[in-house]
Amino acid sequence: MLLSVSAVLLLGLLIWFLVRIRYLRSLEAVLCTTFGFLLGQTAAAPLIQAVLNEISALLAQIQL
Repeated sequence: MLLSVSAVLLLGLLIWFLVRIRYLRSLEAVLCTTFGFLLGQTAAAPLIQAVLNEISALLAQIQL
């Protein structure tokens, strides 16, 4: 759950930044957000969550 919230915040900030520097127009940002919400309600959501969990586990094992 914590990873999901962090990923949503990170991606939200990325979309905001892209809109701010005018690389991404407002309509495209709305489409990205809508696509994310719709994707979260599909059968692909558990697969995406599993991939994010594996990536976070891999990053947790990396020692600097």
